[in-house]
Amino acid sequence: MLENLEGISLKKCVNLPTLSQIGSKGFRNLRLVDLTEASPTIVENFIQGRNLNNVKWLCLKNSMIQKVPSNLFYCLQLRVLDLSRCSNLKELPSYIGQLNALQELDLSWCLNLKELPSSIGDLNALQKLSLEGCSNLKKLPSSIGQFNALQELDLLRCSNLEELPSSIGQLNALQKLDLRGCSNLKKLPSSIGQLNAFQKLDLSWCSNLKELPSSIGQLNALQKLHLSWCSSSKELPSSIGQLNALQRLNLEGWSNLKKLPSSIGQLNALQELDLSWCCNLKELPSSIIQLTTLQRIYLKGWSNLKELPSYISQLNALQKFDLSWCSNLKELPSTIGQLNALQKFNLSRCSNLKELPSSIGQLNALKELDLKGCSNLKELPSSISQLNALQMIYLGGCSSLNELPSSIGELNALKELDLLMCSNLKELPSSIGQLNALQKLDLGGCSNLKELPSSIGKLNALQILNLEGCSNLKELPSSIGQLNALQKLNLLRCSNLKEIPSSIGQLNAFQKLHL
Repeated sequence: MLENLEGISLKKCVNLPTLSQIGSKGFRNLRLVDLTEASPTIVENFIQGRNLNNVKWLCLKNSMIQKVPSNLFYCLQLRVLDLSRCSNLKELPSYIGQLNALQELDLSWCLNLKELPSSIGDLNALQKLSLEGCSNLKKLPSSIGQFNALQELDLLRCSNLEELPSSIGQLNALQKLDLRGCSNLKKLPSSIGQLNAFQKLDLSWCSNLKELPSSIGQLNALQKLHLSWCSSSKELPSSIGQLNALQRLNLEGWSNLKKLPSSIGQLNALQELDLSWCCNLKELPSSIIQLTTLQRIYLKGWSNLKELPSYISQLNALQKFDLSWCSNLKELPSTIGQLNALQKFNLSRCSNLKELPSSIGQLNALKELDLKGCSNLKELPSSISQLNALQMIYLGGCSSLNELPSSIGELNALKELDLLMCSNLKELPSSIGQLNALQKLDLGGCSNLKELPSSIGKLNALQILNLEGCSNLKELPSSIGQLNALQKLNLLRCSNLKEIPSSIGQLNAFQKLHL
């Protein structure tokens, strides 16, 4: 009966009696075997003396084996071998190279694995090799260059890996290489430029990587290059401009980077550029205006940035612009209004920003404007009313903001208005009642707000109204009972509020009242 069985799971089996009575012919049609977390004895008893010639998928994950069962040599049809989290496994047998059909080999988190046998290079069909978390692995055998079919190589958190063999340049099919957290890796071999099929390279958190080889510019198929928090790197090679297929470039946390090469403007396919926390960068090269496909740029944490160049306006495809935590930025160029495709603009925590140019009203596509923590911002330009697509505006923590322009009522698409902790705000304009799409109004911590305009009752779409901590608010307008969509009202710590209008009983959608 067992001869026709195609799959078996002995997952977490520890005390299962011996399987020897089944005989050597049992399971001869078996294709799938799951021995996850099975005891070494179970693994040995099941695999030894068994006809496993047709097994294609074998999982020994977290099985605590100290060595690979010798009978595995006969699994010539094996496509996937999962040895992940076998933390007692110190080495692979040399015969591993005879598994000619093997396509995926998972050795992730084999913490005691120190080296790979040179015979591993004989795995001609191997497409994916995962060595994630093999923290004792110091090097790879040069035979790795024989992997003609390898498409993905995962070396994430191989924290003791010191170098890659030059033979890696022979991996003609390689598309993805993950080296995140390889904190002892100091350089890449120049041969890496020979990887013609290469699409993604991730070197994030390679904190000892000092430079990239100039040959990196030869990676014609590279689409994503992640280099975040390579804190020892000081410059990019000018050859980076030759990466014609590059769509994403992440340099977040390059604290020693002082300038970008002008060749960056040659990245004709670039869609995303992340320069967050490159705190020693003071300016963008003028060549950036050539990035006609750039959709997202992140300059978060540029503490030395005092102003933006006027030519930034020529980034016609830009949809998201992040300038948060640029604490020395004092003003924006008037040309900023020419960013016709801009949808999200983040200026949060720009604590020295005092005003916005009136040209900001020209941002016809803008949906989200984040000004949280702009503690020196005193007012909004009346032109803000021209932002017909604006759905969310965040002004929380704008402690110098005294008032809102009456024109704010013209924002027909606005769904969320955040005025949390705007402690100097004394009143709202009556025009706020014109915000027909407004769903959430947050006035929490507006300690100088003394009253709400009666027009607030016209906010037919309003669902959430937060007035917590409005300690000078003495009364609510009776018109509040007209808020037919209101579900939540927060009146906590409104210490001067003496009564709630009886009209509140008219709130048919009301669910929560916090007092």
